[in-house]
Amino acid sequence: MSNTTLILLGAGNSTRFKSSVKKQWIYTDETPLWLYVAEYFEKSANFKEIIIVSSAEEVAVMKHFASYTYVIGGSTRQASLHNALQNVTSKYVLVSDIARCCIPKEMIKRIIKAKKKASCIVPILSVTDTLYLKDSPIDREQVKIIQTPQLSSTKRLKKALQTHTIFTDDSSAIASLGDSIHFVKGSCKAHKLTTIEDLSKIVCLKAPSAKTLTGFGIDIHPFEKGKKMVLAGVPIDVDYGFKAHSDGDVAIHALIDALLGASSMGDIGELYPDSEDTYAGVDSKLLLSDTVKRINAYGFSIGNIDMTIMAQSPRLLPYKEEMRATIASLLGIRKNFVNIKATTAEKLGFVGRKEGVTVHAIANLTYTNWKKI
Repeated sequence: MSNTTLILLGAGNSTRFKSSVKKQWIYTDETPLWLYVAEYFEKSANFKEIIIVSSAEEVAVMKHFASYTYVIGGSTRQASLHNALQNVTSKYVLVSDIARCCIPKEMIKRIIKAKKKASCIVPILSVTDTLYLKDSPIDREQVKIIQTPQLSSTKRLKKALQTHTIFTDDSSAIASLGDSIHFVKGSCKAHKLTTIEDLSKIVCLKAPSAKTLTGFGIDIHPFEKGKKMVLAGVPIDVDYGFKAHSDGDVAIHALIDALLGASSMGDIGELYPDSEDTYAGVDSKLLLSDTVKRINAYGFSIGNIDMTIMAQSPRLLPYKEEMRATIASLLGIRKNFVNIKATTAEKLGFVGRKEGVTVHAIANLTYTNWKKI
């Protein structure tokens, strides 16, 4: 059995990436970046365990993709690494950033092969340009560009992080103990994805798949006298509304479930549970806007949606165009990509008895093409 655990860090919020898509969620073909990196490492070397570190929200989604060990990260890289190390029992630990996604297999093998040579094994690049420190030139032969992944003695790395001192990488932490560091040749191909401009340097990734992903949503709400009715984000002029924890906008609720279904991100009850006071009486348009933000952050673009509203009452024809415009604005797409149909239940069932409304929704998503970002 392998005596090395792999930790992949990806709990950052991608602020320097400056895109609606989080960098760990850009897609190469049909695979998000974080999973591409994990599978690449898995094929490149034998590990006792692979640990993925991300935010609580992202971990919940990641678990739908693959059966790795998932750990919720902290507010800093060091805090995230500390959390992950609590799960490591192997003698050695290899730590890398998900954003460093094109690491040559030979570089990984060089690092692991040298693991007995020091407490920390670090890949480096030489500096070829002239360097100045403030106003004075320095000897570039004495300067090294540090990369990841870095392999450390698990015991020594855990000890090194038992401090309030913030280190920029594992080798700095290990060095603070006075332990030895061994350098191996890195690779310019192992470029870290930090900004949008870095995408042009990430040569190992394919363009996202052109596949369309479809989700279906359905919701039902009974009527409640004396409550304001809002449907598809539009106020309806009647003296009754929907019985619900939120404002009861049954059309938006069905649409949210369709979007979450297409993106495999769960359902409305998971994201906005009716057991939480936060969502008591909430405007469903706010929930839809938040859902769209999440959808975009996880690497998807909204194509079109289609909804059927089944209502014996009220009469909806006068409101349909405003509904289309409202939904289109919330989704960030043209209103011709939003279709809303209204029908009765021919006086059958609870809808036919004018006791409530049911809505069916279909949403189509595509992977956001980061090559055009």
